[in-house]
Amino acid sequence: MADRGVDLSALPKEVRDQLAELDLELSEGDITQKGYEKKKAKLLFSYLPQLPNAELSLPDVQLSPAHSGDPSPEAPGPSSAAKHHRAHRSGGARDERYRSDIHTEAVQAALAKHKEEKMALPMPTKRRSAFVQSPMDACTPPDTSSASEDEGSLRRKAALSAALAQSLQSPDYWINRSVQSSSTSSSASSTLSHGEPKSQPQPQPSPAASVLADVLAHTRIENSVPPDVTTTTPQDRGSRVDLAPAVRGMSRGQSRSSMLETADGVPVNSRVSTKIQQLLNTLKRPKRPPLSEFFLDDSEEIVEVPQPDPNTPKPEGRQIIPVKGEPLGVVSNWPPALQAALARWGATQAKSPALTALDITGKPLYTLTYGKLWSRSLKLAYTLLNKLGTKTEPVLQPGDRVALVYPNSDPGMFWVAFYGCLLAEVIPVPIEVPLSKQDAGSQQIGFLLGSCGVSLALTSEVCLKGLPKTPNGEIVQFKGWPRMKWVVTDTKYLTKPSKEWQPHIPTANTDTAYIEYKATKEGTVMGVAVSKIAMLTHCQALSQACNYCEGETLVNVLDCKKDMGLWHGVLTSVMNRIHTITVPYAVMKACPMSWVQRVHIHKARVALVKCRDLHWAMMAHKDQKDTTLSSIRMLIVADGANPWSVSSCDAFLNVFQSHGLKPEVICPCATSPEALTVAIRRPGARGAPLPARAILSMGGLSYGVIRVNTEDKNSALTVQDVGHIMPGALMCIVKPDGPPQLCKTDEIGEIVINSRAGGTMYYGLPGVTKNTFEVIPVNQAGTPIGEVPFARTGLLGFVGPGSLVFVVGKTEGLLSVSKRRHNADDLVATALAVEPVKTVYRGRIAVFSVTVFYDERIVIVAEQRPDASEEDSFQWMSRVLQAIDSIHQVGLYCLALVPANTLPKTPLGGIHICETKQSFLDGNLHPCNILLCPHTCVTNLPKPRQKQPVDVGPASMLVGNLVAGKRIAQATGRELSTVDDQDLIRKHQFLSEALQWRAQADPDHILYVLLNAKGAAVCTATCAQLHKRAEKITATLLERGGLKPGDNVVLLYPPGIDLIAAFYGCLYAGVIPVTVRPPHPQNLAATLPTVRMIIDVSKAACILTTQPLMRILRSREAAASVNIKTWPTIIDTDDLPKKRPPSIYKPPTAEMLAYLDFSVSTTGMLTGVKMSHAAISTLCRSIKLQCELYSSRQIAICLDPYCGLGFVLWCLSSVYSGHQSILIPPLELESSLPLWLSTLSQYKIRDTFCSYSVMELCTKGLGTQTEILKTRGVNLSCVRSCVVIAEERPRLGLSMSFSKLFKDLGLSSRAVSTAFGSRVNLAICLQGTAGPDPSTVYVDMKSLRHDRVRLVERGAPQSLPLMESGTILPGVRVIIVNPETRGPLGDSHLGEIWVNSSHSASGYYTIYGEENLQADHFNTKLSFGDPQTVWAKTGYLGFIKRTELLDANGDRHDALFVVGSLDETLELRGLRYHPIDIETSVSRAHRSIAESAVFTWTNLLVVVAELSGSEQEALDLVPLVTNVVLEEHHLIVGVVVIVDPGVIPINSRGEKQRMHLRDSFLADQLDPIYVAYNM
Repeated sequence: MADRGVDLSALPKEVRDQLAELDLELSEGDITQKGYEKKKAKLLFSYLPQLPNAELSLPDVQLSPAHSGDPSPEAPGPSSAAKHHRAHRSGGARDERYRSDIHTEAVQAALAKHKEEKMALPMPTKRRSAFVQSPMDACTPPDTSSASEDEGSLRRKAALSAALAQSLQSPDYWINRSVQSSSTSSSASSTLSHGEPKSQPQPQPSPAASVLADVLAHTRIENSVPPDVTTTTPQDRGSRVDLAPAVRGMSRGQSRSSMLETADGVPVNSRVSTKIQQLLNTLKRPKRPPLSEFFLDDSEEIVEVPQPDPNTPKPEGRQIIPVKGEPLGVVSNWPPALQAALARWGATQAKSPALTALDITGKPLYTLTYGKLWSRSLKLAYTLLNKLGTKTEPVLQPGDRVALVYPNSDPGMFWVAFYGCLLAEVIPVPIEVPLSKQDAGSQQIGFLLGSCGVSLALTSEVCLKGLPKTPNGEIVQFKGWPRMKWVVTDTKYLTKPSKEWQPHIPTANTDTAYIEYKATKEGTVMGVAVSKIAMLTHCQALSQACNYCEGETLVNVLDCKKDMGLWHGVLTSVMNRIHTITVPYAVMKACPMSWVQRVHIHKARVALVKCRDLHWAMMAHKDQKDTTLSSIRMLIVADGANPWSVSSCDAFLNVFQSHGLKPEVICPCATSPEALTVAIRRPGARGAPLPARAILSMGGLSYGVIRVNTEDKNSALTVQDVGHIMPGALMCIVKPDGPPQLCKTDEIGEIVINSRAGGTMYYGLPGVTKNTFEVIPVNQAGTPIGEVPFARTGLLGFVGPGSLVFVVGKTEGLLSVSKRRHNADDLVATALAVEPVKTVYRGRIAVFSVTVFYDERIVIVAEQRPDASEEDSFQWMSRVLQAIDSIHQVGLYCLALVPANTLPKTPLGGIHICETKQSFLDGNLHPCNILLCPHTCVTNLPKPRQKQPVDVGPASMLVGNLVAGKRIAQATGRELSTVDDQDLIRKHQFLSEALQWRAQADPDHILYVLLNAKGAAVCTATCAQLHKRAEKITATLLERGGLKPGDNVVLLYPPGIDLIAAFYGCLYAGVIPVTVRPPHPQNLAATLPTVRMIIDVSKAACILTTQPLMRILRSREAAASVNIKTWPTIIDTDDLPKKRPPSIYKPPTAEMLAYLDFSVSTTGMLTGVKMSHAAISTLCRSIKLQCELYSSRQIAICLDPYCGLGFVLWCLSSVYSGHQSILIPPLELESSLPLWLSTLSQYKIRDTFCSYSVMELCTKGLGTQTEILKTRGVNLSCVRSCVVIAEERPRLGLSMSFSKLFKDLGLSSRAVSTAFGSRVNLAICLQGTAGPDPSTVYVDMKSLRHDRVRLVERGAPQSLPLMESGTILPGVRVIIVNPETRGPLGDSHLGEIWVNSSHSASGYYTIYGEENLQADHFNTKLSFGDPQTVWAKTGYLGFIKRTELLDANGDRHDALFVVGSLDETLELRGLRYHPIDIETSVSRAHRSIAESAVFTWTNLLVVVAELSGSEQEALDLVPLVTNVVLEEHHLIVGVVVIVDPGVIPINSRGEKQRMHLRDSFLADQLDPIYVAYNM
């Protein structure tokens, strides 16, 4: 219609853009057809050819609430499916309860401003299977009325204006679907063609996608090193590359060529890295509060101490003067006690109605007259005192506390019970009806009952039937409750009192009359005791303030058990003989207009409501044309103290003014459980001007200062007054924290009240009582202003002109972040002003703060609608972040969306904030969407450390150490040249000779026994058998392989004796064996490429293997992963002919190469080291000495025999020392867990060697079965040493668990120890038989990050236990060196471990012979001190500490502590972190984290956690992981990846392959359950 006669191409570009934007909105259903046409007409209005009398439908700019669209979908009442659907589509269904037009506009403006910054947030990646929505019945829209007691008011509507709709839908800002679906930049070309009207809405990528795609395309093309966001200068660590050829752990099954690499060799062809790139781009934007300069103490100061901002507003007014209420008048006929009033009306006005209750449809159910109320209460009082228990032992005495358990829907029973208790002089404690055994907050109610000493509960028969029962019909014991006796108070069970019995009605005194419960911010429920005199005085004050008259009618919509509902609707009403009509919550849900109808029918003079009731009545008022509210003289708004109530009151007045509602009758009031009614607005005179509003600056409020907001409309809060304080009261405003100092006139503080009509104490809690009920305000000098005690109300506010009271929030809703205060209600209001129609339920939102890293952090949790899409939710969350950032200038820490109906509810349907917070901290919230923003909101991190240039040379350091009396950190093992071995050494320099000699000297001595899973010996080898088998292999090699001495031969065997025979066969033939772990038949794609790589890198001339493995190498499955046509010669050694070689090769010198040891390091580097004959002989000799190995001994080995010390023990040691080795392949443990332990017991083994993987298998798998093993006769008391072979820091936790678990089987606590080896030297430490037990020290983790060792006591905060890595082997010297200056360090200093030993490897094996690159790893010298000795660098950080223990020679023992691999360390914020420390913290964060691994990518810390629980727990882990790393390591996690168990790759030694993991993650091969990008 509108574009007739308009040439679209002639329009200005911005108009065309806006039209395209509108089209997009229409196609995405964000706007109705009608709205679309209106907006389009408006846009084109000035460009239309002016026709005579053209009727242009200009949109009505200001929607008056009267025609405000459909009722919102969650409005109660008959909402048909069609209506539901329509409301969803239109996105504009106005929901007045949340509405504050001013605030909505503010939010929109703020978001529009953000839009200009063009930032794309990476959307989390979620596995499709995760979080399938629960079946529909679970998804019924939760009851949004929720807005229970404390929050009904906060809601207001946020209809997005056209401008906002455009600015926000404009996805420039939002990352859109394209990024999720593909990582390529194909979408770059398909930008939206502006100006062309779309014929049909086709799914086109939004502009954002293309903007983003451009960005991505650029990042790709430049192919640069990803940007560094942490402002530290990267330290160059002598750029150590362990891999000679360019072979890096590749992502599974990818060929080299297909990888697009960044400079550090990691593929970026994946959506993961594009998301990380986005995250980095986002993070590079300046943080909101700039990091100010601050003092940094190197060791102790962790947190930034923010300097006060000079622009912070400060209060300037004079000190406030206490405000006095009007005097409390004395009325002659006021009763001496409340019970006396009931007695009077019961006798004189018996027919007068006291209470009308409604049924569920809103029709009157019954009316209780004053006569009936009196007689029933009397009966109950008599029954309680005389009919429970016996005459001599009554159950109840006057003054005892009694719980009242009645549902809201049965007010009559409650009234009778309450007054019956007052007449019997027992103290009623009204509580909510517990719905289930584990009810939200039931434990806290239990605390209340306990502190009040309640053991008896009164209830109705119907209610008792509904309570949860045990199978034998008894009422369940509710969680945390004391034992209760239940008494039913229905009339038929009550006894009529005898003629002479009269209740005792004393004049009101200071004894407690009743106890009202109150929940604190932390969730504790306490009982506020109200004395008889306070109860009476409060009724009198309310009567005076509200001007109640005898015989009036009052409609009460509030809960009559507590607060206003009790004070007005039960107590004051009886005092004034008022007729109360109660409208319970359930009726309001079914019939929201019921209270308005009751006012109309009964011509009620007073109505007692909350904002949600106003809102509901507006939603449903369309059907009620003839109702009139002209009879009301006071509409008391119970939650009028909530700053957001003003909009509800205005909107309600707007709708119902035409129904006779007078503006001056709306009376907001402020109440608190401690001070009862604080203030209430008195009805104004007809036509008098309405009270003024205060428009305050939110920025000022956050500093506790009142500033009238003029300039920045965006962050204004409009507050209405709550009238004057109560008659007879005195009020002050004091500072909410610290001593109760009086505030200045322009300062926000806590309202404190002195009045006879307030609570007297928290019952049974004298300590807390003192701080709340006995506060004496002090002036600026700190001197008390008087004697009178005041009670804290928990309300924050100020006194305005004319002594009017204004309340801006509650202390319990106060979130104090970085010295600024924010109100939870304000944040909820802002979140809801970001149009959430499609995403969340309005009433179901919780805001709280959690303490993380020395400050409060704000968390928002909301319930998501079942039909909300991922994009909608993510977009809503991102917009809420910006809105809160703009308006409140505070960063959100976490925003979580949970499935509908899953947040814990309070009994009246609101959200139980404390339980929600507890669930969040315990990881039981199960969100379906989560966004964490630690980068933007954690601003108190210490400054990144700048490494200081080392001015002090190594020589000066050495001299400094000597002067300080510190010795150089070095340690030496025992001497090697012992006599008993000389004979053997002289004769047999080579292991091949040792085997030949043993085959002659002791042919039948069994060297090896191989066990299967059942523990049976499947294969044994005597010296002669091994020698003969080796000869057969030699003959075959020489015959079929055509090999020359010095050629490399790959041995591809499962763990066993064939492998050993093949090894010696190679030595006999003079070729160089290379042992390789065979590929896993079930996982060829992942394991075969490594085999191929080693074969290629080692340039093997031939492969020795078994028949089954030969078939696998040539199979079609293998061809899918590698090129099988280019294998070298493959020889299977299963059935060899009986041939002997013509001769056995003897190397000309012992320095010649004996074998190559290939291993993939934890950083993904494949390295091969050369081991000479001399080195292996010396190594075997060293081990023989350390472990006292002789031919009469037996050892058990449960290790992988392919590299390192595992290979040496499996293949070489027995041949050298002659002891018998029992071989247990670790794979067999998977089918028979107890195999290793039962072998130790059966063979009475003294020494055994295992890996951490084996130990972990036993700990996890057999931990619960020690009793079963005991009955099978497993006894480990024979084990003297159990050594874990590893190349890492000892895993103390695992070793201790293992020792503790199997102590019952006789395992000595001293048996478990570790060995330490590295690539340059396979065995540096090994706990033998002679040295002292390994010692444990505790070091300070903060110092460790600074490369320093500070020893602390056990249990000190931030302490890390380290265990010694075993005794240094004979013939080995170790020194600790500064890796940068290459100078020696002092005792207990952290540095690189260098080793000098005749069994070090002789170098890396490379194809190109570029040994010079790594030459210094094997032969390097100190820059100072002892420049002659040649050392090998291990690449591990550690320190040496001289202990008090003595070694075998009687000298003091030097212990070596390994901290971790230098290559593995993460340099973050200028500090050095060891991944294992962060992983230990992460694994402790939640019970469902089975294993975790961390790595960095472009200076972002990525945490991968394996989830052992159900997938719905996946998102619970994100905040917990982020919290724990921030708390314990002062690092912000950039990406949290949740994966299935077993995804983190582990090598044969049980070490995590973090770089493989990193490559797989970046290449998108992990199939994660969830990836969260922390903002």
